[in-house]
Amino acid sequence: MTETGKTAPVLQVNDIHVYYGAIHAIKGISLEVYPDEIVTLIGANGAGKSTTLNTIAGLLKPRQGSIIFDGKPLNGVPASKIVPRGLSLCPEGRRIFQRMTVRENLEMGAFTRTREEEAASLQEMFERFPRLKERERQIAGTLSGGEQQMLAMARALMSKPRVLMLDEPSMGLAPILVEQIFSIIAELHKAGVTVLLVEQNAQMALSIADRAYVLETGAITMSGSAQDLLHNDDVRKAYLGS
Repeated sequence: MTETGKTAPVLQVNDIHVYYGAIHAIKGISLEVYPDEIVTLIGANGAGKSTTLNTIAGLLKPRQGSIIFDGKPLNGVPASKIVPRGLSLCPEGRRIFQRMTVRENLEMGAFTRTREEEAASLQEMFERFPRLKERERQIAGTLSGGEQQMLAMARALMSKPRVLMLDEPSMGLAPILVEQIFSIIAELHKAGVTVLLVEQNAQMALSIADRAYVLETGAITMSGSAQDLLHNDDVRKAYLGS
């Protein structure tokens, strides 16, 4: 784990407030992500986890507060300009292009890069996800759920992000596939990818993360090392079923 006292955070979220109409969805969330960390956000459905990621990614605009990435503010920067800065989101529900091939989906993830960079990233993704190489020409909508999640993650990685944000990567997957997806996340981390993970499977998320934040009704109620929260009685009762 990064020694936070010796380096600057790559991502800072400072007191953001987000509204859906009159609904105050995010109520003053602040968090930090340091290079080479896995940081996870856990909480119940409706706690504001996905809203937080979508706001960082530029898909939603905070009414108050600031987001700093790599030392530069993201407030007001459109989502299409955030990806080239090195911040990529793998969205909830995968959102792959169902009627396009696996290869075409991956190419869409490299829209900010040169042809040479795209080719290098494509080769890297096929090495990292050999199942996708086997299905390179297959229509993405015909893949299994686990394969579609791999494709969504690989597509997000095509832009060579400094921080990869993953929104509910285990959603709807069988337990054996959940383990496979989390193994891939751990491998990405070892390869130097910084990860901000939103995940309802708190046990799995805390088991691979360095640090964690607990969200309840749009606010952070607890934070600390993932191992400390994994063994915290309140967290265990609320999110780990024990």
